[in-house]
Amino acid sequence: MTTSVIQPKWHTTAEVAVMLGFGPSKTKMLVLTGEIRSVKVGRNRKILPSSIRRWHSGSCGTRRSP
Repeated sequence: MTTSVIQPKWHTTAEVAVMLGFGPSKTKMLVLTGEIRSVKVGRNRKILPSSIRRWHSGSCGTRRSP
């Protein structure tokens, strides 16, 4: 019997920037401020798709005051 372990795909900040249509600086700021949750792996940040979905569902339809 063979068992498979499904592991979630972690994304880089560059990949997330492309997905969201933001520049790298804006994406890194969202990560560093904790708006998008991430894990630091060495010198890099890794982001789960669930963190992107959570941020996206919370940010759609909301406006920040100036």
